[in-house]
Amino acid sequence: MDFAESLAALALKVRNQKDGIQTEEATKNAFVMPFISSILGYDVFDPLEVVPEFTADVGVKRGEKVDYAIMRGGEVQILIECKKSIEPLRIEHASQLFRYFTVTNARIAVLTNGEVYQFYTDLDAPNRMDEKPFLVLDLLDIDETLIPEVRKLTKDVFDLNSIISSAEELKYIGQIKRTIAAQFTEPQDEWIRFFTTRVYEGAFTQKVREQFTSLVTKATKQFLNDQVNARLKTALGGSNFDSTIADESADAISSKPVAQEDLDRDTEIETTLEELEGYQIVKAIACSDVKPQQVTHRDAKSYFAILLDNNNRKPIARLHFNSKKQKYIGLFDSDKNETRHPIDSLDEIYLHAAAIRGTVKLHQG
Repeated sequence: MDFAESLAALALKVRNQKDGIQTEEATKNAFVMPFISSILGYDVFDPLEVVPEFTADVGVKRGEKVDYAIMRGGEVQILIECKKSIEPLRIEHASQLFRYFTVTNARIAVLTNGEVYQFYTDLDAPNRMDEKPFLVLDLLDIDETLIPEVRKLTKDVFDLNSIISSAEELKYIGQIKRTIAAQFTEPQDEWIRFFTTRVYEGAFTQKVREQFTSLVTKATKQFLNDQVNARLKTALGGSNFDSTIADESADAISSKPVAQEDLDRDTEIETTLEELEGYQIVKAIACSDVKPQQVTHRDAKSYFAILLDNNNRKPIARLHFNSKKQKYIGLFDSDKNETRHPIDSLDEIYLHAAAIRGTVKLHQG
């Protein structure tokens, strides 16, 4: 698996197991150690690379420990402090990281509950850990723009200078994005006032504020939806989505019988945003072997087909997202027989990356 696929696989594990993880030790074993090993690429069983329960005396504080220290060339490079997965992270949890940051060579500190990873450095003052992270990785809501930055911390391509040089920009962009996101759910008065005073000429009274709170909230959400749809249309190569019914003639690919719940659907074909997002994931996987324009889609009444070269005889996968109970991804063997695999989230498509690439290669042969 490549780096993004490894992240997606760990994210799936966190999603499936987080409700059953109740202690800090369980969080370390189930989530944090796999992150250090499968994502960052360090050997958690080699004390020359990863030191658990790392101890360094700090002033009058004796015997305090940080959960993990990642070593490179005999020196501490990354400190990791862990908390229970069921607890949201707070800056108070980072007290030991603050102390250890000043007495080691580490320039990167990580506070995590196994689901969210907060990365810190010393932008505000040398050798003093900042109070705000420069990068926040949420495994249950991965920001794809951060994946290349996290990869810089891996054993194979560790690039501290590049990380530090981009940390300030990442820090403020991340904070701005999180602030904007918060306004979409619970808009503050300043946010409402900002837009209201630009479209309404009267006084900004309490009554006006109450009226425009719902209007601004609705407008911002509609704007976001418009932007998402515009990007999807651009990615799909046109202003109108192709909803052509798949050819079911003798030339078409044979498939297993359609489930009764699919037959009961309305006769109209509706291409959903979720289907398009799934298509983009499959397309991204397939593009490791073919050009992006070769991967196309056709929406039918009972499934969403993803094809190579827009050819029904070259199916890559089918998305069966029409059922309210269970979603499936249909994958094909060398004889073009389809097998449906249940998935609970779009991230799980990445778990079938090898099969998708294998199908693409068969069609090329």
